[in-house]
Amino acid sequence: MSEKAPKRFNSASDAEIRAAEVADSYFHRTMEVLRSRGLEDTPVHAEVAYKTSDPDAWFVVCGLDEVATLAEGLEGVSVEAVPEGTICRPNEPVLTLSGPYGAFAEHETALLGFLCQASGIATGAARCRLAAGEKPVISFGARRMHPAITPMIERSSYIGGCDQVAVSLATDRFGIPSTGTLPHALVLIIGSTAEAAKAFDAAVGPEVPRTILIDTFDDEKFGALIACEAIPDKIQAVRLDTPGNRRGNFLDLMREVRWELDRKGYSHVKLFASGGIDVEYILHLAPVCDAFGVGGAIASAPMIDYSLDIVEVAGEDRSKRGKRGGRKRLVELPDGSRKTLPADAEKPREATDLLTPLTAEPVAPERIRQRVLDALATGLYTL
Repeated sequence: MSEKAPKRFNSASDAEIRAAEVADSYFHRTMEVLRSRGLEDTPVHAEVAYKTSDPDAWFVVCGLDEVATLAEGLEGVSVEAVPEGTICRPNEPVLTLSGPYGAFAEHETALLGFLCQASGIATGAARCRLAAGEKPVISFGARRMHPAITPMIERSSYIGGCDQVAVSLATDRFGIPSTGTLPHALVLIIGSTAEAAKAFDAAVGPEVPRTILIDTFDDEKFGALIACEAIPDKIQAVRLDTPGNRRGNFLDLMREVRWELDRKGYSHVKLFASGGIDVEYILHLAPVCDAFGVGGAIASAPMIDYSLDIVEVAGEDRSKRGKRGGRKRLVELPDGSRKTLPADAEKPREATDLLTPLTAEPVAPERIRQRVLDALATGLYTL
């Protein structure tokens, strides 16, 4: 290079994504070959689905907002999708693209990337939501991932069922409620749990819950009492972020804290657990814990391994081995169950087509989240 490239963070820009510069190189080469044969505009129909041998698997479809943004620039391509926040099963088509292959071929990498990771995070959040029941679940995982995707993480976490998120940018951009307690750093710099609690209460607006971290210097039982005595009329919860090597039986530890708080007249003070919390921990702590801060179990949840497959070429059924061929329609039946049918099959009476044209018209995250919560409430999806 003749000139030194300017320093930048290691993330792709909007322009680079729109220009398909993030595509796998074999898509560029594919288009080079197709152009050499005059086949770049071959009409195809492609479908996105998740294939697994586990028929009971389920996942939350998320990331369609970014797919819609990219799809706006796909000339001549018809894009349909299920409503974002739909909980789907394996082999159900969640997104379809019909049009000249060259219009979207080099965008497959981005399209799948938008969906796979966001759906994985939303599904991780939904699993935590199921485990916690009605108890609050807060997304604490943004710090575990690249900051360039923080908004996506927090949006997906909230859609999947988190009550609040940690990063205020999510509030600014999406209107998603964000919250925070206080970090160990504040307690370390001020020098004690009591003084940190008093300083927090004095400086931070009353709309912010007084949830005080108690394990920086003190045994949890005593730290909880110290925090309560520091701001007795304001404290709402104590947060236990006890390191794994000091927890022992975390449930028993929390029961001990609960006992002491109740005994000293602080029965109204809630217990908030964080640090390595996942579905299993939520289920384990649920008998005594009132709220959960979940980090990596949501932010770095396994992605949903969708694939994008051509099932029709120039009007002719054509698909790879191991895939269910032909155009399909996904319908919802009156009882809430779904059925995947060949596209030319008659729709069952009173069934509703779930695949509809995808638009970039924004949908409020709380509406999408409610779709997830309503589906979880049916009891059809279990841990």
